[in-house]
Amino acid sequence: MTQDRVTDDRPVEGRSPAAPPLSGWPRGAARDGRRWPALLGISLGYFMVLLDMTVLSVAEPDLASSLRVPIAGLQWVTTGYTVVFGACLLSAGAVADRYGAGRAFRAGVAVFGLGSLAAALAPALGWLVASRALLGVAAAACVPASMALIARLYPAAAERARAVATWAAISGAAVAAGPVAGGALVDLAGWRATFLINVPIAALVLVLVAGRWADHPRGDRRIDWPAQLAAGGALALLTDALVAAGSRSWAHAAASGLAVVPLAAGAAVLGRRGPAPVLDPALLRAGGVRAGLAAGAAVGFALNGGLFVLPLLLQGDRHLGATAGGLAFLPLTLPFVLNPPVTGRVVARFGPRPPIVAGLALLTAGGAVLGWAVAAGAAYGVLALGLLLSGFGVSFVLPAVVTAVVAAAPQGGAGAAGGMLNAVRQAGATLGVAAMGALMGLGPATGPACALLLSAVVCGAAAIPFAFEARRATPSVISRP
Repeated sequence: MTQDRVTDDRPVEGRSPAAPPLSGWPRGAARDGRRWPALLGISLGYFMVLLDMTVLSVAEPDLASSLRVPIAGLQWVTTGYTVVFGACLLSAGAVADRYGAGRAFRAGVAVFGLGSLAAALAPALGWLVASRALLGVAAAACVPASMALIARLYPAAAERARAVATWAAISGAAVAAGPVAGGALVDLAGWRATFLINVPIAALVLVLVAGRWADHPRGDRRIDWPAQLAAGGALALLTDALVAAGSRSWAHAAASGLAVVPLAAGAAVLGRRGPAPVLDPALLRAGGVRAGLAAGAAVGFALNGGLFVLPLLLQGDRHLGATAGGLAFLPLTLPFVLNPPVTGRVVARFGPRPPIVAGLALLTAGGAVLGWAVAAGAAYGVLALGLLLSGFGVSFVLPAVVTAVVAAAPQGGAGAAGGMLNAVRQAGATLGVAAMGALMGLGPATGPACALLLSAVVCGAAAIPFAFEARRATPSVISRP
């Protein structure tokens, strides 16, 4: 779940090229003492966003039993968040520029806390899905704004790089902690506790980031709302078609699938030609960018789809409790914490292409092992091997693909490339949950096995265009220095 690492002074989405000085804060040790709580608050804000993407996974069986919802309902609880999150990321940087990063971040955190409370109190599925969509909007407001606030806190490139590393370490721990914490919370107080945990975190973040230092001036950057709404609508309709197909509602699936075509075409036209395009044509023409976006989408597909399918299997067919089910995911999540420094050194020495291709190969192998283990009813040790391969695959790909996409972007397009990568990753996560969840209807063993094998196919396919297109488009980026 690594985000864009800012190690130079190129513009990054959501902040101006040169961050203004911190008003009212003296230089030196006193100023450093004030910056640490603020950096902790920014990091915890993103920690909360990532935690909400993983903590709910092990709560699925309890939620389904409590609200009496089918697989399709569970899919919408998950994708209601990622559809809106991914779509809104396309314009979130522009919103931060127009209204000020500090205002956007604080508003996002406050709404995230209130939306989490609303989700915890949800009496029915519709309320819960609507609350999750609200959380997606809030999450999108936080992500690019957090990078802009770090740039304001640490205007020097070297200091900023260390601050981003701290931010990534704190926020990335949410991926490892999510399933374990979610299992413990479910066993302690039920699925609603997985949302209530966000409320005190949001309050603490607002306290830590209080102060005039975050008050960026308002800008005049335009926001292309028609393109934004069309892109979100197309992704939502495609998700709806896949969910309906999984429920064998073929007429519903066909209607939503057909409606996707004009809406997606309109989003593409508006996104490229509008007054403030959210899809930079020059950026999309860069071959290395396209390949990197495919790799990022494939990782989101496999990771989030697996986090949807596997808890239902472990707690249903294998009768694990929520806490045991959360602990069972440690082979998948621990590499997210331990492996990124290794990936960083590999990228620095050999470039981003080798770890991306290797990571996608590991994800392909991990999905194949998991699919076989489920189909054969193998012991947990075999599942753990598949999870471990997948975890190392994700932790190899994500840090490297950020470097590849940003480096392959045209001059001045690094921020837009990073923002688009994050949006595509969330779109991949949405489609992974929708497609892999749809296959669950094939049967208790056949469905999960086919779903996991599908993730292997997607990751294997993503490795092919990246290996060839990235080599042709940006040899200076992907070859060994």
